[in-house]
Amino acid sequence: MKVNEINEMDGQELEQLLKQNREELFNLRFQHATGQLENTARLKQVRRDIARILTVKSYKEKEQ
Repeated sequence: MKVNEINEMDGQELEQLLKQNREELFNLRFQHATGQLENTARLKQVRRDIARILTVKSYKEKEQ
């Protein structure tokens, strides 16, 4: 997900997206631990998406 897309979201959308990404990361970690994960690069991608969301959320909170 691009930073521009995240910047356009409001607070509730950011929270919802953050929750979805954290759930996905949990599921990916579980799959990785059990040897079922095929695309291991997705772990890194989801972690970075979470970081982007948290960064944008932090900037928006500081602006207010």
